[in-house]
Amino acid sequence: MNILAETSRLVLREFVRSDTDRMYELYTDPLVLQYLDEKPFNDIKQAEEVIEFIRKQYIDNGTGRLAVLKKDTNEFIGWAGLKYVTGSYNNHSNYYEVGYRFIQRYWGKGYATEAAQASLDFGFNELKLHEIYAMADSGNVSSRMVLEKIGMHDLEKFDLEGHEHDWFKITRTQWEKWKT
Repeated sequence: MNILAETSRLVLREFVRSDTDRMYELYTDPLVLQYLDEKPFNDIKQAEEVIEFIRKQYIDNGTGRLAVLKKDTNEFIGWAGLKYVTGSYNNHSNYYEVGYRFIQRYWGKGYATEAAQASLDFGFNELKLHEIYAMADSGNVSSRMVLEKIGMHDLEKFDLEGHEHDWFKITRTQWEKWKT
């Protein structure tokens, strides 16, 4: 198990197979998925497959989403981190995207902001990236607020499969200024 980032309250580490039950819990909640074009899982095997897919990204791309645990209890509360996106979204491909998803009972506690900030720090400090992107459904006010709190800039709106989304970006220079 590789720990890639820590905050005062959280540990961000690589996914392991023992995260399957909590990952399943995350993906069976329709409210967690309400702004995503994803259906809730109906079989735990789907959670196993997602974890294997993420673990393959670590090998193929040197990064991927990370399990987020509460530092004081070692409890899995969701995921966050950077993903190397090879598909095309908003006319962009081959870029790094920050993202996060948390089990509903952990919403509203600042964990998403904390984990997303740690993800940016990792991207700029460890991976030496020049820019990081993100997107959020325009109706997902909470997610948009997280992205703004971590210094990302809302550049434009775009259509993703019939849903309006906001396209965010932060450059290394912007991040360095924001951190001071």
